[in-house]
Amino acid sequence: MNFQFDMGDNILRNRLFRAIGSIDVVENLALSSLTTFRIGGPADFVVAPENVKELVKAMDVLKDMDIPYIVIGRGSNILAADEGFRGAIIRMSSEYFQQTKVQDNIIVAEAGVTLTSLARTALSHGLTGLEFASGIPGSLGGGIYMNAGAYGGELKDVIQEVTIVDYEGKVRHLDKTEMEFGHRKSVLQNKSWICISAVLQLSYGNKEQIEGKMKELSEQRKAKQPLELPSAGSVFKRPEGFFAGALIEQAGLKGYTIGGAQVSEKHAGFIVNRGGATCKDVVTLIRHIQKTVKEKFGVQLEPEIRYLSPDGLDRI
Repeated sequence: MNFQFDMGDNILRNRLFRAIGSIDVVENLALSSLTTFRIGGPADFVVAPENVKELVKAMDVLKDMDIPYIVIGRGSNILAADEGFRGAIIRMSSEYFQQTKVQDNIIVAEAGVTLTSLARTALSHGLTGLEFASGIPGSLGGGIYMNAGAYGGELKDVIQEVTIVDYEGKVRHLDKTEMEFGHRKSVLQNKSWICISAVLQLSYGNKEQIEGKMKELSEQRKAKQPLELPSAGSVFKRPEGFFAGALIEQAGLKGYTIGGAQVSEKHAGFIVNRGGATCKDVVTLIRHIQKTVKEKFGVQLEPEIRYLSPDGLDRI
């Protein structure tokens, strides 16, 4: 799309507001307020539908007006451009999109539920299989999009079915094979589909053991990860046969800083925002890390985090 929105274009803005009706819309909101990296310029619009019906309506209106849109969850795996996003951000942040239902060892959860909350729900029902997700700072929808994982577990291990809205506004149900899960990837990355809910199948377990595992992983995160500073989590995918953080540290880059962006002094697999970091700072630092590691070890590091450019989600 070649959408060019002039914030002074009151006719276009008013038309959008009239068409979208009661759906909550905010203009010119900084993406730094919507991402855990705390980086990013303004999005022209941020749209927050209350339910699936409003989501489909918002999609229809935006498509009809030729306004590009993307959906983000908690913004925990996103580096947003300093220029912002020329279009609309759809956020699944309403109470409706944060519901969960449990029956036996099955959890049905909406896309806006946080992974930490979902893991706590599993614990409260004596269900095991989500302990790894208890400290991941993202939503279920975003986690499914990326096939989020940690400490040997991935969402693909427990997902049985995903409900999506396709580009035509139709609700569809996909089984786990149709999701094409891989390491930090799913079919959603190649389709204009929006995850709205999922069915997870867990196993019965001992509550004390489940809680103990969650506490153990939480302590590991606190000890090894820079949770005290804004970041987007692990920057690079794990290269086959290596650990990205170890390679970066062995390359002498731990603590290396460009502008406000720094290779974490706590865990070299993270880039942190030391204060005032720009998207340009982070991208420049990523390129330097890739070049240095390639020269020293012959390993090409591939970014795991997604780049939200003015035109949409892309790879760095």
